[in-house]
Amino acid sequence: MGAVESTEGEREPLLVPSQPATNTQPVLGRVYGRRWFVLTMFSLLGFMQGLVWNTWGPIQVSAKHVFEFSSTDIAVLVMWGPVGYLPWLLFMWLMDKKGLRASLLLSAFFMLLGAALRSVPLKDLYYRRWMIHGGQLLNGLAGPTIMSAGPLLSTTWFAPDQRATATAIASLIGYLGSAFAFLIGPLAVPAPNGTVGSTVYWNRNHIGDRIQFVLYAEVGMIAALFVAVLFYFPSRPPIPPSVAAASQRLSYRSSICRLLSNMRFLMIALAYSVPTGVVAGWAGVLDMILTPAKVSQVDAGWIGFWSIVGGCVFGVAMARFADYIRGMLKLILVLMFAGASLAATWFTLTCLTRLTHLPSTQATLYTSCILVGIFINSSVPIFLELFIETVYPVPEGITCGVVTFLSNLFTGLLLFCLTFYFTELSWLNWCLTGSCIFSLLLLLFFRESYDRLYLDVFVSV
Repeated sequence: MGAVESTEGEREPLLVPSQPATNTQPVLGRVYGRRWFVLTMFSLLGFMQGLVWNTWGPIQVSAKHVFEFSSTDIAVLVMWGPVGYLPWLLFMWLMDKKGLRASLLLSAFFMLLGAALRSVPLKDLYYRRWMIHGGQLLNGLAGPTIMSAGPLLSTTWFAPDQRATATAIASLIGYLGSAFAFLIGPLAVPAPNGTVGSTVYWNRNHIGDRIQFVLYAEVGMIAALFVAVLFYFPSRPPIPPSVAAASQRLSYRSSICRLLSNMRFLMIALAYSVPTGVVAGWAGVLDMILTPAKVSQVDAGWIGFWSIVGGCVFGVAMARFADYIRGMLKLILVLMFAGASLAATWFTLTCLTRLTHLPSTQATLYTSCILVGIFINSSVPIFLELFIETVYPVPEGITCGVVTFLSNLFTGLLLFCLTFYFTELSWLNWCLTGSCIFSLLLLLFFRESYDRLYLDVFVSV
């Protein structure tokens, strides 16, 4: 399959019988129709977590006008997402010991509490800003489970020929939520000097009411999802769907040690976390980046929306392709990041039109930015599947928890730098371009293996 087998030192017995072999037949895997309901509930929570995280970037002009936010405040509001990832080891332990249900319920509770905190209509702007910051932090605390548990859910509930597709849906819906924030925010909340029809909105109270309406709507949707998960969200099906799902995994401590000592894993983890971390921070302040190019808040929202939506659609399509053509994950990623490097370079040079004299039109900005989103965002589920294949039998939740923590770490570092260097933002575009090229180089030298696929294909036969 074009892959190099893992070394003997990387393999461990997975299914060790407690008694001598008998003539009994092995228990065959079974899939349940309820798996799609479980996937839908998880995906909707991911959608809302992404929507809440990206609330303020697309309406930063209006938020500054109503709440007297500064550019630093907007960057910090986006940065609370990565900061909420700091206790990720606790969430990974909870997921490993108590199952997905307990971890997801705790995350949904944090989301509900955070959304409610943001929507308290205090008149004092000083305390109101602190409430909004606190709500964003609580929403960020849901990130470790929401962003890491997709591959665990797909392995636990789905057959091998559906795993990559389920992983793509579970991991990309959160990106779709942040994309809809680009659409919902500017359409629901008018800019201070913007117009709707023949009416010009200068009224600060009107803009504040529209923001409050968005915050109340998000609280209501999260509350409904929390109740649904509380009443029905099983951690696992009665019968596992595959041999890999039923196999014994490494302990929590052994898994962490295995991951940190595996150079191949660290190599591919950097190839994933650097570009995805940079593009998350970059997309969170896309409106600020495009303002010097005379792109309005609404147009910036549409550019951000289509770049993420394109990545989600293309990512699910590529994951479905990977389910049919197995053992080609590295090749798919190399092609994706070759395209991402070219698109990011095009966008960066287009924004420097005074130096490069390249045409800077709405069409070129749309096209280059959307291509960046398509290539990078669609790589996420392919990366997650490759991680699990590389380090199997480390549990999926722990593996993805480590790499998503690294991704959020790079997002946080980028946004932390933004709090100091926010007057001229072309350096953000260069960071995006450099991260794509860096990832492409690591992928070219990465040696892939497919231990979990080997178990399902050959052991189960």
